[in-house]
Amino acid sequence: MEYIFSDRVQNLKPSAIREIFKYASDPSVVSLSAGNPSPEAFPSKEIAEISARLFEEEPISALQYSVTEGYTPLRLFLADYMKSKHNIGKEKDDVIITSGAQQIMDLVSKAILNEGDAVICENPSFIGSLNTFRSYNARLIGVDVEEDGMNVGKLEEVLKNENRAKFIYTIPNFQNPSGVTMSLEKRRAVYELAKKYGVLIIEDNPYGDLRFRGEFLPSIKSFDEEGIVIYSGSFSKVISPGMRVGFTIAPKEIVQKMVVCKQGQDVHTNIWSQIVCHRFLTEYDFDAHLAKLREIYRRKAEYAMKLLDENAAPTITYHPIDGGLFIWCDLPENTDVSRFCREAVLNKVCVVPGTAFMANESDITHSFRINFSTPTDEQLKRGIEILGDMAKKL
Repeated sequence: MEYIFSDRVQNLKPSAIREIFKYASDPSVVSLSAGNPSPEAFPSKEIAEISARLFEEEPISALQYSVTEGYTPLRLFLADYMKSKHNIGKEKDDVIITSGAQQIMDLVSKAILNEGDAVICENPSFIGSLNTFRSYNARLIGVDVEEDGMNVGKLEEVLKNENRAKFIYTIPNFQNPSGVTMSLEKRRAVYELAKKYGVLIIEDNPYGDLRFRGEFLPSIKSFDEEGIVIYSGSFSKVISPGMRVGFTIAPKEIVQKMVVCKQGQDVHTNIWSQIVCHRFLTEYDFDAHLAKLREIYRRKAEYAMKLLDENAAPTITYHPIDGGLFIWCDLPENTDVSRFCREAVLNKVCVVPGTAFMANESDITHSFRINFSTPTDEQLKRGIEILGDMAKKL
């Protein structure tokens, strides 16, 4: 039988990262391609304790259907915590718990985008979100990422000339894949431009809590008096990605539409995961847990950058980071980065070519992304030494 797929999906391609995972599953291959938290970072003991008590004391609450908006105690806690800790959330905002931050992108797209609408995104940007926007037949317009965030001059130029822009998508803290953090000046500028031209902002912040050096910067959502910022939060990088718990703080009207869309997707986010997250946040020392994570990633990031300095310079350069999980590496301009990454796999190391993260797949880049959080120190050393040997032959 010949299968005829919808116009929305027939031109979609598999995630390049997920395809690379197929090679990374080979135990002889060093994977520097994943975005997984470090095995040291999981609060496994605490999650086991919480789960045991939960199933002993009130098992039905973790096994029964629940409300689409999310577990009420978790929603109330997050509204208070994000307001007091980060000045996020106004009277006109509401909270919805989602199946990871990835679902936020899908629900917002479903609620807001029409076919042919434009999404303005950083270039490069997170492939998972880009593919979600593509699945709704949106046009992606990339704005180059500079050392301090999105080029605001080019952003305004796009906004002036594009009358179907629906929202700006940004990852302001330790951006995936570039590792760049948007300056306070640019955060304010992006907000003012969105206000001026009447577009929304999706502020995606999975890595903000993982700053291990320097000062924390206020979120764009903290400026939001007009109700134009949709804040995307996640517990994937600070508790567990497998639990699939994310959350949105956004204007009530937008959240209401997201709720309706979510009812048609998965009814509600896994209720066991939500209860465990809530109890971990309220019954354990979450600040101490975050401090532990920051120390883990500080040490691993500094070790990875030291290895790059010793083994890959000057052919491979990189952008130093102060947090997050990724390092963005640059090859010489005459290098075919896709070919380099394919050859790296043959040499038993996986990295992700920068082309996977571009708004338009024809955009030229000479960069690739490595992840330092998942591999062991021995794997990091072996993988970066291989990359350095390959670079010497360029």
